[in-house]
Amino acid sequence: MNHEQLQDLAPKVVRAVEELEGMVRAHYPSATFQVARAADDPESILLWTTVDVDDPDEVGDLVLDRLLEMQIDEGIPIHLIPVRTPERVMASMKTEPRRKRGIAKIVSTLGEQATQ
Repeated sequence: MNHEQLQDLAPKVVRAVEELEGMVRAHYPSATFQVARAADDPESILLWTTVDVDDPDEVGDLVLDRLLEMQIDEGIPIHLIPVRTPERVMASMKTEPRRKRGIAKIVSTLGEQATQ
């Protein structure tokens, strides 16, 4: 994360961002971070965390207790959003079987039911 992203944040929010980053980096040194304000709630801070893992929930689980303390006890409107690296996403797309697209499957199912 760069300093420009932290310029307009309150000091306690900056400390929260840095603490969460440190917790994640302790387990995932190559993690990268992006800070943004939520589009639907400009007071909320989103800490986008890109990590080279199969399951991004592992990253969320790592910081969940502390994140809840920050939100509830300290009143810091911060949210960690863990995502896989683009390489992980591409690899999973190649190995997972293709599924019918949602709407096509629904229409197909409805069509089958109508002819019965």
